[in-house]
Amino acid sequence: MSFWSSLWGNSVLLPVLLAAETTSEILRTPIVTFVLLLAIALIVPPIFERLKLPGLVGLLAAGVLFGGGLLGWLDPATETMKLLSEIGKIYLMFVAGLEIDLVLFNKTRNRSLSFGALTFAIPFVSGLAVGLFFGFGWLAAVLIGSLLASHTLLAYPIVQRLGVVGDEAVTVTVGATIFTDVTALVVLAICLGISRGDFSTLKLIVLLGSLTVYAIAVLFGLKQLAKAFFRATGKDEGNQFLFVMLSLFLSAVVAQLIGVEGIIGAFLAGLAINSVIGDGPVKEKTEFLGSVLFIPMFFVNMGLLLDLNAFGSILRFINLPLLIVGALLGSKFLASFSTKLLFGYSWPQTWTMWSLSIPQVAATLAAALVGYEAEIINAQVFNSVILLMLVTSVLGPLVTARTARQLAITEALEETTPLSWLPIPDDRADAFAVVVPVYNPRTERRLLELAAIIARYEKGRVVPLAIAIAQPQMDSPQMNRAIADGYRRLKDAEAISHDFEVPLTPTLRIEPSVPQAICHVSREENANLIVLGVGRRPKFSAPLLNSVHDDVLWAAHCPVVVARLLNSPTQFKDILLPIENPSPLTLRVLRFAQVLAAANQGKVTLLHVCSSFSSEIHQARRQKQLDLLADQLPAANCQIETTLLVRDNLVGVIAQVARSYDLVILRSQRRRPGSSLSVGTRTLPLLEHLDKSVILVGEPHLQQHRQTAFGDQPQ
Repeated sequence: MSFWSSLWGNSVLLPVLLAAETTSEILRTPIVTFVLLLAIALIVPPIFERLKLPGLVGLLAAGVLFGGGLLGWLDPATETMKLLSEIGKIYLMFVAGLEIDLVLFNKTRNRSLSFGALTFAIPFVSGLAVGLFFGFGWLAAVLIGSLLASHTLLAYPIVQRLGVVGDEAVTVTVGATIFTDVTALVVLAICLGISRGDFSTLKLIVLLGSLTVYAIAVLFGLKQLAKAFFRATGKDEGNQFLFVMLSLFLSAVVAQLIGVEGIIGAFLAGLAINSVIGDGPVKEKTEFLGSVLFIPMFFVNMGLLLDLNAFGSILRFINLPLLIVGALLGSKFLASFSTKLLFGYSWPQTWTMWSLSIPQVAATLAAALVGYEAEIINAQVFNSVILLMLVTSVLGPLVTARTARQLAITEALEETTPLSWLPIPDDRADAFAVVVPVYNPRTERRLLELAAIIARYEKGRVVPLAIAIAQPQMDSPQMNRAIADGYRRLKDAEAISHDFEVPLTPTLRIEPSVPQAICHVSREENANLIVLGVGRRPKFSAPLLNSVHDDVLWAAHCPVVVARLLNSPTQFKDILLPIENPSPLTLRVLRFAQVLAAANQGKVTLLHVCSSFSSEIHQARRQKQLDLLADQLPAANCQIETTLLVRDNLVGVIAQVARSYDLVILRSQRRRPGSSLSVGTRTLPLLEHLDKSVILVGEPHLQQHRQTAFGDQPQ
């Protein structure tokens, strides 16, 4: 009996053991590692961003969780992780180079070099002193100094969104990044050479000479080669993308051949190519691939390398990390303050320079990883650098958002007028044009009425636009029907506009897409305004803003009004304009509201909602700002009132107050991340909750250095 029991037990246990062994082998395969990394990159960053923490912090935490210290599912020693991490590290430095605008650098070259020298030298000496104070050798101390000297423009998207990239303080900081990062990487190369034990003065001269020749070859030779290739390939984005990838990794390989780290070559390749690819689709694809795939894997690998025991020792011996963080913040401020004294910058400019120059992410982390793997710095220093990255990547953008907003307000006071696109009418006939696409019979009458009110005030004209979608054969039945339908809609538009006695320029356009037709005609007619409509939709149905709105808002050269009009604009007596951050930029949309209210002898109410945690001084300042805005408008046949409420649920409060008004006007947050449009995070929820007529106003990106919107609310 025992024999049969033993046989039966083995027959059951053996397949289980074999299956477990097979499963274990599968889980160690590269494809499973890749799948796990993809899952981490997809799931973890959004969770941390909901907690108001940078997504890269979540990637580091995931590396710690799945590494050998805890679950052990990922091993940094495997060839798969080494390859993906190396690609991510090189890609990170390449993207850092892509983001630096050499045109802006050339405008303020001398001042950029001055600030670059200060913001490198002072932190470098501070880091060197910290290293020597804690008993590290000269080599490790020099590397620590170089790690503090570089910086990453982590908060650059914030100054882009607020439209202050043209401010001299910002351009100087951007230019200084080139100096600090290149110099820090050169110091890293020298430290690596010395650490290998066979370094001499002659080899140092050879290395610097080779690096100089290599940098010239990449910055000028690769740039010319890229221009020629892009001209030859025309619109072949696939081959252009492959050329960029080849240039990136070939530059990294050649850098290693001359004896320096591949990240130096990647950074130089980014500087060389960024002016060639511009902000077009190739750059979008390049940055997209890095941001969603390789760079997250690099940060996960950084988490795998974190020594939890050493990290725990940081908490027990906090002097080193605290001194490193303090040395960085203090030395970067001293550099910014010295630049303020040299060139007479204002305090908002100084704090903006400081906040832009303190984040330690790209060059710092890449160099720290190289130094750690070469055993120049130990685990305690490496973990201190990780802590430094966490602190500065949170603190820098927070301070930038505040100080850059002050810069935007200051510039707006000097340059912006509320009449920038709704001026006081002059005697030039038809100088002002409003384009109104007519494609929805349910909304076009009210849209034309709205356009007519604006055009009549400006003594301008309305351009009703009918669009026929192009077909492969211009004589096809579909094309004929589309053209006939377009002419019919234009006749209806003429009948509607006759009631307002406004000159019309009816236009029929044949184009492959509706947004393209709207943007092209608006540009050709030199339009001052585009009016689009949305219908009232059932709850829980499709979004109010569709792809047509997104594409027109993204591409248009002039302001775009997206209107959901439940009543005729001739009935709008009471207009509500919620304002999150009162500033002169708000005057433009306030002017639009004033013109609408004046047409009906109505009233405009400026509404600002303060948090219940705000002080009485803050509330009084906001009320004064609202009153100043109202006072700067020209005289018109309407009332302007200001209201300040102290509540916490901003969206709910505005929706509740709006019930007493005929129309709500919102400022859209027009930003261009990649190839899509992004509006303010509170705008869409407001649209969902408001059951009144709503107008959403979006302003164009008039110039590269003026990429601002009507509002300056933070994301």
